[in-house]
Amino acid sequence: MIRIGLISDTHNYFDPKLVEFFKDVDEIWHAGDIGSMDLMEQLQQIQPNIKAVYGNIDGGVLRQEYKEHLIWEVEGFKIWMTHIGGYPGNYSPAVRSMLPSVQPDIFICGHSHILKVMRDEKLNNMIVFNPGAAGIHGMHKIKTVLRFQLHEKKVLNLEVIELGKRGRIDNNNEAMV
Repeated sequence: MIRIGLISDTHNYFDPKLVEFFKDVDEIWHAGDIGSMDLMEQLQQIQPNIKAVYGNIDGGVLRQEYKEHLIWEVEGFKIWMTHIGGYPGNYSPAVRSMLPSVQPDIFICGHSHILKVMRDEKLNNMIVFNPGAAGIHGMHKIKTVLRFQLHEKKVLNLEVIELGKRGRIDNNNEAMV
């Protein structure tokens, strides 16, 4: 069994609540728009085992360190993570062209800032995860991440974690939208 913390679209914002929410995970997966290597170093202080892809705002060092597409296997699942991916019936052109050859069991993306977990019944019941956005930039209203377990080809204990409102933080540690 492996415990996962899934995050995306941090845009260089590290929410201190992540320390508590991700303290017991075995791996953190970041689905792009990281923002900086400093943010990755903060995540590594919680959990050094990190898988990540770069997003459209990521440049330079992040594009050298991480790939656009990451494909691996764990607990009987073939996982594909990329930043700009889309959803069943509306995948990005790059993803649509690669899906027949990759054939993942789990597809993970970010970019939209919209939390979604759904199945693609046309693609062998593939599970699609988008953790929403954990940063303070974008059009989302609530910062979100996902936490779940994978065990012997089963997704267990899936949790949506709300980190609070998006926006700058005032002196009282409250988000201002």
